[in-house]
Amino acid sequence: MRSIEVQILGQSYAIKTDEDDVYIKSLARYVDEKLKEIYSVAPNISQTKATVMAAFGIADELFKLRMEQEDLDKMIEEKTKILSGLLE
Repeated sequence: MRSIEVQILGQSYAIKTDEDDVYIKSLARYVDEKLKEIYSVAPNISQTKATVMAAFGIADELFKLRMEQEDLDKMIEEKTKILSGLLE
């Protein structure tokens, strides 16, 4: 495990990880962008509230993508059953 230095809102964070540097830095850029979006709308918000709002927004994106993936998996399963039935 190694440490990768990233910048979020001008502050440095050392992330201990086995993941690729480029991947970790892209995650940090994404979080930084989300926080900047919040600060652009609410510049006087506390750092804690901004962080919670960013986390909530990212969790929302994740849950929606998971639901989309589940829907795709179900559709693939249904299509596979139909195709299997045609081949029998």
